[in-house]
This record gives sequence, C-alpha cells and structure tokens, in this order.
Amino acid sequence: MKVLVIYDSVFGNTEQVARAIGSALGTPEEVPVLQVGSVTPAHLSGVEVLFVGSPTRGFKPTPAITDFLAALPADALNGVRAAAFDTRIPLESIKNRFFRWIVKQGGYADKLIAKALAARGASLPIPSGGFIVLESEGPLQEGELERAAAWAKTGRARWTCARKWRD
Repeated sequence: MKVLVIYDSVFGNTEQVARAIGSALGTPEEVPVLQVGSVTPAHLSGVEVLFVGSPTRGFKPTPAITDFLAALPADALNGVRAAAFDTRIPLESIKNRFFRWIVKQGGYADKLIAKALAARGASLPIPSGGFIVLESEGPLQEGELERAAAWAKTGRARWTCARKWRD
C-alpha cells in the first residue's frame, strides 16, 4: 500500500506531527513525509493512502496547502483514502470570550482540507485530526505526537481491513 504524508508548517509543529504520522506507518522509504512545496505529480502517482496537514492560520490551512489542493484536477484522488489533520490552539485555552467565539465560528484547517480532498475524489474513512499547540508558535501539547501516531495507526488498520475485505 503506497502511503504519502504531505504537510505545511510555519513554526515546525505541523511538521513534527506529520513525521510522527509517517513514522507510525513505516520507514521514511516506505512512507515519504513531504513538505507541500516539494511535492510533484510523480509523488502522487499510485498513492493509495494520503495524509494532508497544515497549521490553522486564520481559520484555514496555509496558502501553500490551499493552492496545492486547488491545483489538483477534480478526479486526481479517485480511489485514494485520505485523512486531513491540523495543528491548533484549543478553544478552552482562549481566555477572551469574544475571540473564543470567533474561533468557534471560523473553525480549524482540518475541515477545509478534508473538503478539498473529497472534492478531488478521495474517500475520507476516518475523522480528521486536530493536534494541540500550547501557544500560537507552539510547542505541541505533551503527548500530541503519540496521539498523532495512534490516530494514523487506527486509520491504517481500518483501511487495511477494508481493503482485505474488498479484495
């Protein structure tokens, strides 16, 4: 099963999560973890499982992730099982009630990534993941890398079982 993890990162937190996901699923040779700017069409050729992640910036993914997904043809991900993830500040840590309300209304990057993946033909068999940073620049909350790895393994187990059942 060809797996690929694509991410963008501003302060390094999302990259850490992406690498934890990749490591949970195999070696770097088996599961490439690529910064979005280095992804070529050849990287997507034959991909069966795709993880795409971004930090949440202004309630959405980074422009690099948004542009990458928008540039994919409508059927580019037909037959691909995909999952979206982001890094985010949790609502409960936002002290200002008005700002907390704004964030609650605006949402996080994972939902927009998932929507773009589905629009390009991908199936999304697991819920997207949101991983917590303690401040706008990080660090990640303790245990988030382990949680990211467990989330990826859960997805792999579901996808592998579904594939065996289908074949």
